Amino acid sequence: MTTVGRRAALSPRQLTRTAERVSFVYLERCTVHRDSNAITAEDADGTTHIPSATIGTLLLGPGTRITHQAMSVLGETGAAVAWVGEHGVRYYAGGRALSRSAALVEAQAVQWANQRSRLGVARAMYRLRFPDEDPAALTRQQLLGREGDRVKECYRAQAARTGVPWKGRRYTPGDFASGDAVNQAITAAAQCMYGIAHAVVASLGCAPGLGFVHSGHELSFVLDIADLYKTDIGIPLAFDVAAESEEDTGARTRRALRDRINETRLLDRCVRDIQRLLLPGAGDIPDEDRMTLRTDGDGQVASGVNYGSSAAADADEAVLW
Repeated sequence: MTTVGRRAALSPRQLTRTAERVSFVYLERCTVHRDSNAITAEDADGTTHIPSATIGTLLLGPGTRITHQAMSVLGETGAAVAWVGEHGVRYYAGGRALSRSAALVEAQAVQWANQRSRLGVARAMYRLRFPDEDPAALTRQQLLGREGDRVKECYRAQAARTGVPWKGRRYTPGDFASGDAVNQAITAAAQCMYGIAHAVVASLGCAPGLGFVHSGHELSFVLDIADLYKTDIGIPLAFDVAAESEEDTGARTRRALRDRINETRLLDRCVRDIQRLLLPGAGDIPDEDRMTLRTDGDGQVASGVNYGSSAAADADEAVLW
């Protein structure tokens, strides 16, 4: 059996960077299988090949079946997989991280573990959403209040821009059809954004549950990141879709959002934002397949070396597990 220590590492050159991937691919009523390094979608009309390394998130809609081999190649290429309902998206599973470095998740844990730095990241997130305001002196409660006011203001502004009647945010979990067209579009856009944000967070190797605004949920950090683009992309697009027609709102929102994400290069922006939030001023983070051991004074020494007293001087003696 191949051990972790002996497994050949994937080179970053073998995988498409997160920022360069297609945001998501939606499939329904088909069988998903594998053909070499591509996945195939087979239905009554034939077979479609999709390069797995170019997918950010694969959304599996009603009537889909997926094979073990297909899941294997998706996991190896770092694609996220979500099983979704007919009218919305619900994220259930994801592939391995594209990143071979733990730099971001370690920085995330350090920032999250200290109350002062955790608030600092929350303020930085607010600044990304609303750059015309300075949240430096705001408490958490004030941040939440300001954010709520700005979102309500966004709803009103988009209703005035598009002419879509707005009676307030209405969404009943599990009952997508109970909302009017614009509420359905907002829900579909938000849920798609959660799936996309989860794919980026997972691909960078971050911890989905360590949130800075949201807390107590396994996807807290995912929700933090998705919300960064709510008033900029999600809500305006939802009103645009609702203004066009009240028919088939969920599917039209997904298609429109996919196009908007590709046009605005949102995945690239999302990657940069996460890096700047967790490691401000660090620049590009090298994606190294490198492992070290921690020692005194927070120092690091090479792994794969036996540091026992009888072998301390022998730097070539590897420890195999």
